[in-house]
Amino acid sequence: MIAGKKLNILLHILFVLLAVCCLFPIVLTLSISLSSNRSIIENGYSILPGEFSFESYKYIFSDSTRIIRAYGVTVFNAVVGTFLSVLVIAHVAYPLSRSDFKLRKPITYYILFTMLFSGGQVAVYMVTTTVYHLQNTIWVMILPLLMSPWYVVVLRTFFKTGVPTAIIESGKLDGAGELRILWQLVFPIALPGLATIALFQVLLFWNDWNQPLLYIVEPKLYNLQFLLQQMMQNIQQLNENPEFARQAAAGMTEIPTEGARMALCFVAMGPILIAYPFFQKYFIRGLTVGSVKE
Repeated sequence: MIAGKKLNILLHILFVLLAVCCLFPIVLTLSISLSSNRSIIENGYSILPGEFSFESYKYIFSDSTRIIRAYGVTVFNAVVGTFLSVLVIAHVAYPLSRSDFKLRKPITYYILFTMLFSGGQVAVYMVTTTVYHLQNTIWVMILPLLMSPWYVVVLRTFFKTGVPTAIIESGKLDGAGELRILWQLVFPIALPGLATIALFQVLLFWNDWNQPLLYIVEPKLYNLQFLLQQMMQNIQQLNENPEFARQAAAGMTEIPTEGARMALCFVAMGPILIAYPFFQKYFIRGLTVGSVKE
């Protein structure tokens, strides 16, 4: 009994230390973003702001219209793209998990082949622009990212091991079709697996800046990550400018180059950190759902 209590105390201490290690970069990023550029140059990075200042955020939101528009594009991509992606992946993975599906093996081999070999960036670019004509449309940031062979394999395994065959057979006995079985019987049980894929796809759509870099020219279609990446490049160019460096050292300029970098990071990661806890309950629920009553 005493040994068990000691072990629990050690585990609690370990997890507290892990939590501190995870939270420390976030707190440090926030602290730097709220520090004045002069205090950062003189004192370096610190866990507490040396001189409290909102100049970094004022600099970022100096053109708030662009930021709000980019946020809207990113939220649309993340919500619509994740929803469509989970639907596509689930409808491909479910028949591959059924042992009575005759084309299960050749389609699985085809999907696995695409994980090992691809047509390359040039071929993808030519198909996207000349065949589908998706350049300079919001769908170019959604449609090419809907399918993931790896997530199909993961969800197929989840369907195969986590959904009891007896439930599918009971649905057939009651006269339900395949789509009704999938939507009304399989999906409620497979919520943990679907939530896992959704979480990964939300992160993919939220953090994507490569698609706008390749296909988007219109500024009104820039997503948040691409806009922030452009702002980071502008800040980097300012830092590499000798005249700007001389003015900054003499206190002649107030552009918060150091703090703005951290503010950009915090602006980009803030909403996704808020959204993550909503997925957590599905992982916990997955421990208890899916049992078959005899």
